[in-house]
Amino acid sequence: MTADKSESQTLQSSQPHPALKRLDVLVGTWDMKGHTLDSTEDNIFGWNTFEWLPGGFFLKSTGEIDFKGEKIQSLEIIGYNPSTDTFPSQVYSNMSGEVLPYSWNVQGNVVTHSDATSIYTGTISDDGKTLSGGWRPKKGEQESPENSYDAIMTRM
Repeated sequence: MTADKSESQTLQSSQPHPALKRLDVLVGTWDMKGHTLDSTEDNIFGWNTFEWLPGGFFLKSTGEIDFKGEKIQSLEIIGYNPSTDTFPSQVYSNMSGEVLPYSWNVQGNVVTHSDATSIYTGTISDDGKTLSGGWRPKKGEQESPENSYDAIMTRM
């Protein structure tokens, strides 16, 4: 009985890492529009909602994007790795049965989001209402419409 009480106290006293507060700038629902670099007109539209899971240890992101006529729906769970000071995530989508590893970081008003082959770099406006940036291939990767586009997210 004492072990159960001790375990219960440990679970109750566990707190989210303070670095997770850096993700607070993402919380809310965002409207998105953008275009691939091979287009002069917007051909990417969607939305994304970020919210803390109970306890504050993980940020949940849900979204839907019309990417050049293809509907992409996703769920992403973002955590924190103190040894790398990054926010690893897992993405689940309607595009395949694979769980895709991503990573986030927020330093001041600069937001990065990356996978194995490409990286998004964006800037949050001073008023916190827009996030502007773009995806680009990582060094050594080939550019394609799927990894080379610009987008603006506006807080709804």
